[in-house]
Amino acid sequence: MNIELQMLGWAVVLGLAHVLVAAALGTWQRGLRWNAGNRDGEPQPLDKHAARADRANRNFLETFTFFAAATLAVVAMHRTGAQTAMGAQVYVWARVAYLPIYIVGIPYLRTVVWVAGFWGIEQMLEALLRW
Repeated sequence: MNIELQMLGWAVVLGLAHVLVAAALGTWQRGLRWNAGNRDGEPQPLDKHAARADRANRNFLETFTFFAAATLAVVAMHRTGAQTAMGAQVYVWARVAYLPIYIVGIPYLRTVVWVAGFWGIEQMLEALLRW
């Protein structure tokens, strides 16, 4: 299996971790009764850490679809190489760093890490769209 598909697999694992962290922090704040219930009515607002985890999770989902599409396309079109391997790894490692940086609340570093992940996707697209 090539590195791009391995990174896609790890990105799926990472996405599940994002979901679990956001859900755990929300449940910790709102309680197990709320999580297990029907969630009718307006929930209490999340505290800053749980809200950040929720936003980081949504942000991951926004970028993951592009990463997954680019990964599958470069593999299907046999456009893999050093550039796509590096792009896939940069994306995954940037997204690994993004969640704790966002939850802790380091604004400029969070942006730098987000740009690094975006750059990783761009590297894959460049290889895919190169004539």
